[in-house]
Amino acid sequence: MTCNHLTIDIHTHILPETWPDLKKKYGYGGFLNLDHHKCGCARMLIDGKFFREIQENCWSPEVRMHECDQQQVNVQVLSTVPVMFNYWAKGKDTHDLSQILNNHIAGIVDKYPKRFIGLGTLPMQDSKLAIKELERCVNELGMAGVQIGSHINDWNLNAPELFDIFAAAEELGAAIFVHPWDMVGKEQMEKYWLPWLVGMPAETSLAVCSMIFGGVLERLPNLRIAFAHGGGGFPASIGRIEHGYNVRPDLVAVDNPHNPRKYLKQIYLDTLVHDPHMLSYLMNMMGEEKLALGTDYPFPLGELEPGKLIKSMNYSDATTGRLLHGSALEWLNLEKEIFLG
Repeated sequence: MTCNHLTIDIHTHILPETWPDLKKKYGYGGFLNLDHHKCGCARMLIDGKFFREIQENCWSPEVRMHECDQQQVNVQVLSTVPVMFNYWAKGKDTHDLSQILNNHIAGIVDKYPKRFIGLGTLPMQDSKLAIKELERCVNELGMAGVQIGSHINDWNLNAPELFDIFAAAEELGAAIFVHPWDMVGKEQMEKYWLPWLVGMPAETSLAVCSMIFGGVLERLPNLRIAFAHGGGGFPASIGRIEHGYNVRPDLVAVDNPHNPRKYLKQIYLDTLVHDPHMLSYLMNMMGEEKLALGTDYPFPLGELEPGKLIKSMNYSDATTGRLLHGSALEWLNLEKEIFLG
């Protein structure tokens, strides 16, 4: 078997190197800013409080391409860092910031079209502004779709306030990537990095279940939607979820009468599961057609050697290629030839 395949990483994050002082621009705090305190390194600060330190590969496309060349990754799908969603802010301000972030990603893709694909971000707390920016992302910036959070403030993804955004994405043919953020129960998980280790998988399962039980996927069968981190806790819980549907439909099936397993054929997951047994389980559960390489580059909780897990599984050449690029291209509705040559 050869591993000389086109490799597309659907789960990577990027920030501009600089952006305006958002507290000064919008008149209130809570926003992120970067402190470039030494060469090639910056602190992420929220109202002066340290959040995370990042390296140059979080903003420099040239550094990213150099690292991708070393790691045999041909194409990265770029999306913002979820802390930049800012759904809590005023809709008009998040819309403005979304435009800044989306213009930045679109500029990188325009400069290096064979190396990067862009996903936008939206002011999801305001459906009219979100649809307006979604249309701009697709029709003007040429983006393949958008990244959204696993919930929008107090709304789960089945909230009626959000449905028109999903319907617009389906109509536009825009892919959606759902990423966990603002993790449920984080107040009880202050130690041991538990919001990232426990909260994130729970958030993603919450998002999948909300879209299934809320009838979003039933009403929008052509919506191309992918979930980060191998679907989080959802795949390991599908037996319990289905059993709940069977034994207590009066509680579970109140908005959608169909078995939740029906929708496995409609969703995509990335392969960021860190465990060969879990990847085998996902292959049996989802099929190779619904799994795509994702690494969470450039963050340490991601797959540090992109594609290593997939290549270690000794799948057939065709299956390996499917996981490294085939499913990604179908989810994004793009042709392989764009990135060759």
